[in-house]
Amino acid sequence: MQDEIKAWKPNELARLRRLVTKWYSENGRVLPWRQTSDPYEIWVSEIMLQQTQVATVIPYYLRFLESFPNLASLATAPLDDVYHHWAGLGYYRRARQMHEAAKRVESEHNGVFPTEYNRVSALPGIGRYTAGAILSFSRDQRQPIVEANTLRLYARLLHLKLETSSKQGQSHLWAFAELVLPLRTGSGRMNQALMEIGSQICLPKHPICLRCPIKRMCPTFASSSQATIPVPKKPKEYTELREAALVIRDSKGRILMRRCTLDERWAGLWDFPRFDVTECNTSAAESKNVAAQFQVRFGKSVFVGKKIHELKHAVTRYRITLKSYEAELDSSIPGTWKSTVETLWVNPKKHLDLALSSSGKRLWSWLSNAQT
Repeated sequence: MQDEIKAWKPNELARLRRLVTKWYSENGRVLPWRQTSDPYEIWVSEIMLQQTQVATVIPYYLRFLESFPNLASLATAPLDDVYHHWAGLGYYRRARQMHEAAKRVESEHNGVFPTEYNRVSALPGIGRYTAGAILSFSRDQRQPIVEANTLRLYARLLHLKLETSSKQGQSHLWAFAELVLPLRTGSGRMNQALMEIGSQICLPKHPICLRCPIKRMCPTFASSSQATIPVPKKPKEYTELREAALVIRDSKGRILMRRCTLDERWAGLWDFPRFDVTECNTSAAESKNVAAQFQVRFGKSVFVGKKIHELKHAVTRYRITLKSYEAELDSSIPGTWKSTVETLWVNPKKHLDLALSSSGKRLWSWLSNAQT
Protein backbone atom coordinates (compact mmCIF):
# COMPACT_ATOMS: atom_id res chain seq x y z
CA MET A 1 0.00 0.00 0.00
CA GLN A 2 2.86 2.33 0.70
CA ASP A 3 3.68 2.72 -3.02
CA GLU A 4 0.15 4.09 -3.60
CA ILE A 5 0.74 7.11 -1.35
CA LYS A 6 1.04 10.29 -3.36
CA ALA A 7 4.51 11.87 -3.40
CA TRP A 8 4.24 15.66 -3.45
CA LYS A 9 6.77 17.64 -5.50
CA PRO A 10 8.07 21.07 -4.38
CA ASN A 11 6.19 22.93 -7.12
CA GLU A 12 2.95 21.14 -6.19
CA LEU A 13 3.39 22.07 -2.55
CA ALA A 14 4.01 25.70 -3.46
CA ARG A 15 0.82 25.77 -5.53
CA LEU A 16 -1.15 24.06 -2.77
CA ARG A 17 0.00 26.72 -0.27
CA ARG A 18 -1.06 29.55 -2.60
CA LEU A 19 -4.49 28.06 -3.27
CA VAL A 20 -5.16 27.22 0.37
CA THR A 21 -4.16 30.60 1.81
CA LYS A 22 -6.09 32.47 -0.90
CA TRP A 23 -9.22 30.43 -0.14
CA TYR A 24 -8.78 31.04 3.59
CA SER A 25 -8.46 34.80 3.10
CA GLU A 26 -11.80 34.79 1.32
CA ASN A 27 -13.68 32.11 3.29
CA GLY A 28 -12.13 31.68 6.74
CA ARG A 29 -14.54 32.07 9.65
CA VAL A 30 -14.01 34.88 12.13
CA LEU A 31 -13.49 33.11 15.45
CA PRO A 32 -12.49 34.80 18.73
CA TRP A 33 -9.27 32.82 19.19
CA ARG A 34 -8.17 33.74 15.68
CA GLN A 35 -8.14 37.42 16.68
CA THR A 36 -5.31 37.03 19.18
CA SER A 37 -1.65 36.03 19.34
CA ASP A 38 -1.71 35.55 23.12
CA PRO A 39 -0.54 31.97 23.78
CA TYR A 40 -2.68 31.81 26.93
CA GLU A 41 -5.90 32.65 25.06
CA ILE A 42 -5.02 30.27 22.23
CA TRP A 43 -4.21 27.54 24.75
CA VAL A 44 -7.61 27.94 26.42
CA SER A 45 -9.35 27.63 23.06
CA GLU A 46 -7.38 24.55 22.04
CA ILE A 47 -8.17 22.73 25.28
CA MET A 48 -11.86 23.61 25.03
CA LEU A 49 -12.03 22.54 21.39
CA GLN A 50 -10.87 19.02 22.23
CA GLN A 51 -13.87 16.73 21.72
CA THR A 52 -16.17 19.78 21.50
CA GLN A 53 -17.69 21.63 18.53
CA VAL A 54 -16.80 25.25 17.75
CA ALA A 55 -20.37 26.57 18.19
CA THR A 56 -20.53 25.07 21.67
CA VAL A 57 -17.11 26.36 22.69
CA ILE A 58 -17.48 30.05 21.72
CA PRO A 59 -19.76 31.20 24.61
CA TYR A 60 -17.78 29.13 27.14
CA TYR A 61 -14.52 30.57 25.83
CA LEU A 62 -15.71 34.17 26.10
CA ARG A 63 -17.10 33.69 29.63
CA PHE A 64 -13.97 31.85 30.73
CA LEU A 65 -11.65 34.64 29.59
CA GLU A 66 -13.91 37.22 31.19
CA SER A 67 -13.40 35.51 34.55
CA PHE A 68 -9.80 34.39 33.97
CA PRO A 69 -8.35 37.01 31.58
CA ASN A 70 -4.75 35.90 32.02
CA LEU A 71 -2.65 33.01 33.18
CA ALA A 72 -2.10 34.42 36.68
CA SER A 73 -5.84 34.73 37.30
CA LEU A 74 -6.34 31.10 36.32
CA ALA A 75 -3.40 29.85 38.38
CA THR A 76 -4.62 31.58 41.56
CA ALA A 77 -8.32 30.71 41.14
CA PRO A 78 -9.85 27.96 43.30
CA LEU A 79 -10.32 24.78 41.29
CA ASP A 80 -14.03 24.86 42.14
CA ASP A 81 -14.32 28.18 40.28
CA VAL A 82 -12.62 26.68 37.23
CA TYR A 83 -14.97 23.69 37.33
CA HIS A 84 -17.95 26.01 37.64
CA HIS A 85 -16.98 27.84 34.43
CA TRP A 86 -16.32 24.52 32.70
CA ALA A 87 -19.60 22.88 33.70
CA GLY A 88 -21.39 21.66 30.57
CA LEU A 89 -18.30 21.22 28.40
CA GLY A 90 -17.64 17.71 29.70
CA TYR A 91 -14.30 15.89 29.94
CA TYR A 92 -13.56 17.75 33.18
CA ARG A 93 -10.07 16.35 33.38
CA ARG A 94 -9.19 19.03 30.81
CA ALA A 95 -10.14 21.79 33.26
CA ARG A 96 -8.21 20.20 36.11
CA GLN A 97 -5.09 19.74 33.98
CA MET A 98 -5.32 23.29 32.62
CA HIS A 99 -5.50 24.65 36.15
CA GLU A 100 -2.49 22.56 37.15
CA ALA A 101 -0.57 23.66 34.05
CA ALA A 102 -1.26 27.33 34.85
CA LYS A 103 0.17 26.84 38.33
CA ARG A 104 3.22 25.13 36.81
CA VAL A 105 3.83 28.06 34.46
CA GLU A 106 3.58 30.44 37.40
CA SER A 107 6.07 28.48 39.50
CA GLU A 108 8.46 27.16 36.83
CA HIS A 109 8.37 29.85 34.11
CA ASN A 110 7.85 33.02 36.16
CA GLY A 111 4.27 33.27 34.95
CA VAL A 112 5.27 33.57 31.29
CA PHE A 113 3.86 30.98 28.92
CA PRO A 114 6.89 29.15 27.41
CA THR A 115 7.68 29.38 23.70
CA GLU A 116 9.85 26.24 23.44
CA TYR A 117 8.05 23.16 22.16
CA ASN A 118 9.57 20.78 24.75
CA ARG A 119 8.55 23.03 27.63
CA VAL A 120 5.03 23.53 26.31
CA SER A 121 4.47 19.83 25.65
CA ALA A 122 5.71 19.01 29.17
CA LEU A 123 2.75 20.86 30.74
CA PRO A 124 -0.21 18.79 31.98
CA GLY A 125 -2.86 18.11 29.36
CA ILE A 126 -0.79 19.34 26.42
CA GLY A 127 0.17 16.77 23.79
CA ARG A 128 1.90 16.91 20.45
CA TYR A 129 -0.93 18.54 18.53
CA THR A 130 -1.87 21.09 21.20
CA ALA A 131 1.72 22.20 21.76
CA GLY A 132 2.23 22.66 18.03
CA ALA A 133 -1.04 24.55 17.62
CA ILE A 134 -0.27 26.98 20.46
CA LEU A 135 3.18 27.82 19.13
CA SER A 136 2.10 27.88 15.50
CA PHE A 137 -0.84 30.21 16.07
CA SER A 138 0.76 32.48 18.69
CA ARG A 139 4.38 32.61 17.50
CA ASP A 140 4.14 31.48 13.86
CA GLN A 141 6.54 28.65 14.60
CA ARG A 142 6.88 25.97 11.91
CA GLN A 143 5.04 23.33 13.93
CA PRO A 144 3.10 20.57 12.13
CA ILE A 145 -0.32 19.79 13.57
CA VAL A 146 -2.53 16.79 12.98
CA GLU A 147 -6.01 16.81 14.50
CA ALA A 148 -9.36 15.42 13.37
CA ASN A 149 -9.87 17.81 10.47
CA THR A 150 -6.34 17.95 9.08
CA LEU A 151 -5.95 14.20 9.58
CA ARG A 152 -8.87 13.61 7.24
CA LEU A 153 -7.64 16.20 4.73
CA TYR A 154 -4.06 14.88 4.72
CA ALA A 155 -5.19 11.27 4.38
CA ARG A 156 -7.11 12.22 1.22
CA LEU A 157 -4.29 14.35 -0.17
CA LEU A 158 -1.94 11.41 0.32
CA HIS A 159 -4.49 8.82 -0.82
CA LEU A 160 -3.60 7.03 2.40
CA LYS A 161 -5.07 3.51 2.58
CA LEU A 162 -3.55 2.76 5.97
CA GLU A 163 -5.46 3.11 9.23
CA THR A 164 -4.78 6.65 10.37
CA SER A 165 -4.25 5.52 13.97
CA SER A 166 -1.58 2.98 13.00
CA LYS A 167 2.08 3.78 13.62
CA GLN A 168 2.83 3.88 9.90
CA GLY A 169 -0.28 5.91 9.14
CA GLN A 170 0.59 8.47 11.82
CA SER A 171 4.14 8.69 10.49
CA HIS A 172 2.90 9.59 6.99
CA LEU A 173 0.39 12.12 8.30
CA TRP A 174 2.81 13.98 10.54
CA ALA A 175 5.51 13.98 7.86
CA PHE A 176 3.07 15.56 5.38
CA ALA A 177 1.85 18.03 8.02
CA GLU A 178 5.41 19.34 8.24
CA LEU A 179 6.11 19.12 4.50
CA VAL A 180 3.12 21.25 3.58
CA LEU A 181 4.16 24.21 5.78
CA PRO A 182 6.02 27.18 4.27
CA LEU A 183 9.76 27.17 4.94
CA ARG A 184 9.97 30.69 6.35
CA THR A 185 6.90 32.54 7.63
CA GLY A 186 3.17 31.91 7.54
CA SER A 187 2.97 28.50 9.20
CA GLY A 188 0.32 29.63 11.67
CA ARG A 189 -1.95 30.95 8.94
CA MET A 190 -1.33 27.88 6.80
CA ASN A 191 -2.27 25.56 9.64
CA GLN A 192 -5.44 27.55 10.29
CA ALA A 193 -6.32 27.44 6.59
CA LEU A 194 -5.82 23.68 6.36
CA MET A 195 -7.91 23.09 9.48
CA GLU A 196 -10.64 25.30 8.04
CA ILE A 197 -10.76 23.35 4.78
CA GLY A 198 -10.85 20.13 6.76
CA SER A 199 -13.74 21.30 8.95
CA GLN A 200 -15.79 23.16 6.34
CA ILE A 201 -15.09 21.36 3.05
CA CYS A 202 -13.34 18.01 3.54
CA LEU A 203 -16.13 16.54 5.66
CA PRO A 204 -16.14 12.95 6.95
CA LYS A 205 -19.28 12.13 4.95
CA HIS A 206 -20.31 13.86 1.75
CA PRO A 207 -17.32 16.22 1.47
CA ILE A 208 -18.04 19.35 -0.55
CA CYS A 209 -15.29 18.61 -3.04
CA LEU A 210 -16.57 20.92 -5.78
CA ARG A 211 -15.89 23.89 -3.50
CA CYS A 212 -12.43 22.69 -2.48
CA PRO A 213 -9.61 24.94 -3.76
CA ILE A 214 -7.24 21.99 -4.13
CA LYS A 215 -9.59 19.35 -5.53
CA ARG A 216 -7.61 19.06 -8.78
CA MET A 217 -4.52 18.17 -6.78
CA CYS A 218 -6.28 15.56 -4.64
CA PRO A 219 -5.78 11.90 -5.67
CA THR A 220 -8.75 10.82 -3.54
CA PHE A 221 -11.06 13.19 -5.44
CA ALA A 222 -9.62 11.96 -8.74
CA SER A 223 -10.36 8.34 -7.84
CA SER A 224 -13.75 9.09 -6.19
CA SER A 225 -12.63 7.23 -3.07
CA GLN A 226 -13.72 9.80 -0.47
CA ALA A 227 -15.97 7.23 1.21
CA THR A 228 -13.09 4.85 1.92
CA ILE A 229 -10.33 7.37 2.69
CA PRO A 230 -9.58 7.83 5.50
CA VAL A 231 -10.01 4.15 6.31
CA PRO A 232 -13.26 4.02 8.34
CA LYS A 233 -12.83 3.51 12.06
CA LYS A 234 -14.25 0.45 13.72
CA PRO A 235 -17.62 1.19 15.39
CA LYS A 236 -17.23 2.33 18.97
CA GLU A 237 -18.14 -0.36 21.46
CA TYR A 238 -20.01 0.70 24.58
CA THR A 239 -20.27 -1.02 27.94
CA GLU A 240 -23.76 -0.87 29.46
CA LEU A 241 -23.83 0.21 33.11
CA ARG A 242 -26.62 0.76 35.62
CA GLU A 243 -26.17 3.22 38.46
CA ALA A 244 -28.33 4.43 41.34
CA ALA A 245 -28.33 7.96 42.76
CA LEU A 246 -29.76 8.73 46.19
CA VAL A 247 -31.82 11.86 46.83
CA ILE A 248 -31.37 12.24 50.59
CA ARG A 249 -33.16 15.08 52.38
CA ASP A 250 -32.63 16.39 55.90
CA SER A 251 -35.28 17.80 58.24
CA LYS A 252 -35.05 21.18 56.45
CA GLY A 253 -35.69 19.64 53.02
CA ARG A 254 -32.08 20.14 51.90
CA ILE A 255 -30.49 17.56 49.61
CA LEU A 256 -27.15 15.87 50.22
CA MET A 257 -24.48 16.42 47.56
CA ARG A 258 -20.94 15.07 47.61
CA ARG A 259 -17.71 15.90 45.82
CA CYS A 260 -16.30 13.18 43.55
CA THR A 261 -12.86 11.98 44.57
CA LEU A 262 -9.79 12.08 42.32
CA ASP A 263 -10.13 8.42 41.36
CA GLU A 264 -13.73 8.83 40.19
CA ARG A 265 -15.22 9.65 36.80
CA TRP A 266 -16.00 13.33 37.54
CA ALA A 267 -13.06 14.05 39.83
CA GLY A 268 -13.57 17.28 41.76
CA LEU A 269 -17.15 17.86 40.60
CA TRP A 270 -20.24 17.61 42.76
CA ASP A 271 -22.85 14.90 42.38
CA PHE A 272 -25.51 12.98 44.22
CA PRO A 273 -24.34 9.93 46.18
CA ARG A 274 -24.18 7.45 43.32
CA PHE A 275 -23.33 3.75 43.14
CA ASP A 276 -22.87 1.06 40.51
CA VAL A 277 -25.69 -1.49 40.53
CA THR A 278 -24.99 -3.19 37.19
CA GLU A 279 -24.91 -6.63 38.79
CA CYS A 280 -28.30 -6.22 40.51
CA ASN A 281 -31.27 -7.86 38.82
CA THR A 282 -34.18 -6.33 40.76
CA SER A 283 -35.09 -3.01 42.35
CA ALA A 284 -35.02 -4.66 45.78
CA ALA A 285 -31.49 -5.90 45.12
CA GLU A 286 -30.47 -2.41 43.97
CA SER A 287 -31.84 -0.82 47.15
CA LYS A 288 -30.08 -3.30 49.39
CA ASN A 289 -26.82 -2.99 47.45
CA VAL A 290 -26.88 0.82 47.50
CA ALA A 291 -27.56 0.94 51.25
CA ALA A 292 -24.58 -1.33 51.85
CA GLN A 293 -22.30 0.75 49.59
CA PHE A 294 -23.46 3.95 51.28
CA GLN A 295 -22.59 2.48 54.69
CA VAL A 296 -19.10 1.57 53.49
CA ARG A 297 -18.41 4.94 51.86
CA PHE A 298 -19.91 7.29 54.46
CA GLY A 299 -20.09 5.21 57.63
CA LYS A 300 -23.82 5.92 58.01
CA SER A 301 -27.01 3.92 57.58
CA VAL A 302 -29.59 4.93 55.01
CA PHE A 303 -33.08 3.72 54.13
CA VAL A 304 -33.65 3.56 50.37
CA GLY A 305 -37.20 4.29 49.25
CA LYS A 306 -39.02 4.40 45.94
CA LYS A 307 -37.57 5.16 42.54
CA ILE A 308 -38.44 8.72 41.49
CA HIS A 309 -36.60 9.29 38.23
CA GLU A 310 -34.57 7.61 35.50
CA LEU A 311 -32.30 9.02 32.82
CA LYS A 312 -29.77 7.73 30.32
CA HIS A 313 -26.43 9.25 29.37
CA ALA A 314 -23.10 8.28 27.85
CA VAL A 315 -19.58 8.86 29.17
CA THR A 316 -16.56 7.88 27.03
CA ARG A 317 -17.12 4.18 26.35
CA TYR A 318 -20.03 3.70 28.76
CA ARG A 319 -23.80 3.91 28.27
CA ILE A 320 -25.33 4.49 31.67
CA THR A 321 -28.87 4.10 32.96
CA LEU A 322 -29.16 6.22 36.10
CA LYS A 323 -32.04 5.45 38.45
CA SER A 324 -32.73 7.89 41.27
CA TYR A 325 -34.21 6.82 44.60
CA GLU A 326 -35.62 8.76 47.52
CA ALA A 327 -33.67 7.96 50.66
CA GLU A 328 -33.33 9.07 54.27
CA LEU A 329 -30.68 8.72 56.92
CA ASP A 330 -31.28 6.45 59.89
CA SER A 331 -32.67 8.91 62.45
CA SER A 332 -32.09 6.48 65.30
CA ILE A 333 -28.35 7.18 65.12
CA PRO A 334 -27.48 10.21 67.29
CA GLY A 335 -25.68 13.23 65.90
CA THR A 336 -26.15 15.38 62.80
CA TRP A 337 -24.35 15.31 59.49
CA LYS A 338 -22.96 18.75 58.87
CA SER A 339 -21.72 20.17 55.56
CA THR A 340 -18.00 19.73 54.88
CA VAL A 341 -15.64 20.35 51.99
CA GLU A 342 -16.60 16.92 50.64
CA THR A 343 -20.34 16.79 51.41
CA LEU A 344 -22.90 19.57 51.33
CA TRP A 345 -26.57 20.02 52.20
CA VAL A 346 -28.21 22.17 49.50
CA ASN A 347 -31.63 23.83 49.31
CA PRO A 348 -33.29 22.70 46.03
CA LYS A 349 -35.36 25.90 45.92
CA LYS A 350 -32.26 28.11 45.72
CA HIS A 351 -29.82 28.65 42.87
CA LEU A 352 -27.19 25.92 42.90
CA ASP A 353 -23.73 27.44 42.62
CA LEU A 354 -21.84 24.15 42.32
CA ALA A 355 -20.07 22.53 39.39
CA LEU A 356 -22.11 19.38 38.83
CA SER A 357 -21.53 16.34 36.68
CA SER A 358 -23.64 16.50 33.51
CA SER A 359 -26.09 13.82 34.64
CA GLY A 360 -26.12 15.28 38.15
CA LYS A 361 -27.09 18.60 36.63
CA ARG A 362 -29.97 16.96 34.75
CA LEU A 363 -31.23 15.27 37.90
CA TRP A 364 -30.95 18.50 39.91
CA SER A 365 -32.89 20.37 37.24
CA TRP A 366 -35.63 17.74 37.35
CA LEU A 367 -35.80 17.94 41.15
CA SER A 368 -35.91 21.75 41.08
CA ASN A 369 -38.77 21.70 38.57
CA ALA A 370 -40.57 19.10 40.64
CA GLN A 371 -40.55 21.51 43.62
CA THR A 372 -42.59 24.11 41.70
